[in-house]
This record gives sequence, structure tokens and C-alpha cells, in this order.
Amino acid sequence: MALPDPNPPASPKSPAKKPRRTAERILEVTLDLFNRFGEPNVSTTLISAELNISPGNLYYHYPAKDELINSLFDRYERALNDLLQAADNVRNVEDAWLFFHMLFELIWQYRFLYRDLNDLLSKNRRLETHFQFVLKNKARAVAQVLDGLTRGSSLRIDRRESEPVASAMVVVLTYWLSYEYVRDPRRALEPDSAAAALSRGAYHVLSLLMPYLEPSAREHLFQIAGAYRGGE
Repeated sequence: MALPDPNPPASPKSPAKKPRRTAERILEVTLDLFNRFGEPNVSTTLISAELNISPGNLYYHYPAKDELINSLFDRYERALNDLLQAADNVRNVEDAWLFFHMLFELIWQYRFLYRDLNDLLSKNRRLETHFQFVLKNKARAVAQVLDGLTRGSSLRIDRRESEPVASAMVVVLTYWLSYEYVRDPRRALEPDSAAAALSRGAYHVLSLLMPYLEPSAREHLFQIAGAYRGGE
């Protein structure tokens, strides 16, 4: 199954590499700082210092911190919606593993949103509203995955059970990084911990399907997890 790259490389327009626009560079540095230290711990003063620009230059492009947050969230939401379209192509557990792993990779790229989710939603009405759509779109995509696995003869699940199972999978998708952080606060959100954390997340999302997977599909999932999942 071919899945879209959540952040495809831009096609060069000319052999000479053009300098990045200031607004784009501000977003990239802000995302890095938010991911490293958490959004509540990053001020606009810190961002401008990291960029070596004046606060006035920063405010010219983004007059308030919420505008930085909203711009980064818009990027995330666009990439997420593109990726969720691939849910309809899932037919077996290997497809499903790849799909959920790529979802976690995208969540990791914007992990500050999930690390500080409750705080962000309480302060930012626009984010509060839009994250409802994120949850609905994730739930719709997970339901498509279950339908695809059923059509591919990998899954047998009653329709009355599929909805709560899909909801539980969305919960794990949404709060897995929070669990990892509580589990190991000093290292969980560091880049060198990412691969193991994301593989564990993908495995635990799919483990909710264990009672409903056909024996061969269940064994295949165990094999995939053994090959790629980090140790608990």
C-alpha cells in the first residue's frame, strides 16, 4: 500500500537554492522550541533570540504567540488530512501497521500539540474547535481501517463492537505520547527515544484488535511487532 509522505519535499524551482522566507524560518524554529521545551515554556522573546532577530521583526510576521500556534496547527491539520486519506487503502495488518506508524510520525513532528493539549485547548478557542474535527477525522479513518481489514479477511468484528473499539484506538492515538512522557519524563520526548515510542504506539493501537483478528493476521502482527517494535 502506497501511503503519502506527510511532509513531502518541495520541488526545486531552480538549481540555485533560494533563501527561506523569514516567516517560514520563524515557524520552523518555533516548532523546534515548542517540541523541545513545551509551548508554555517558550516565550516570543526566546523565539526571537533563537532566530537572532528583533522582537519587532517577529511581531511583524506573527503579532501574537497564538498566531504562531495556529499557523503550526494549520500545517499539522493539512498534513493529517492528507495522510488520513490513505486509510481506505488498508487491507491487511502490514498496511495497518504502516498507516498507524506514519500517523505517529506526524504526531511526533508536532508533539507539542499533544504534550500540552489540555493547556492549549483551554487557552485557544480556535484550537479547541478545530481539534474536535481532528478527533472526528481520526475516528472516521480508523473506522475505514476496520472496514478494510474486514474486506481483506484479516478481521472479524461485529458492527456493535467496532465503534467502541475504534474510539479506544483514537484515544490511544491521541494520548500515547502523554503516556510515554509520564512513563519516562526525562527521556520520552527526546529524539533518540522516538523510534521505540512510535513503534510501541502503533503496536498498542493495533493490539486492541487482537480479539478480532484472524489467527494468521494475529500471528503476522506479532511478527511485525517483534521486528520493529522497541522493547517495553
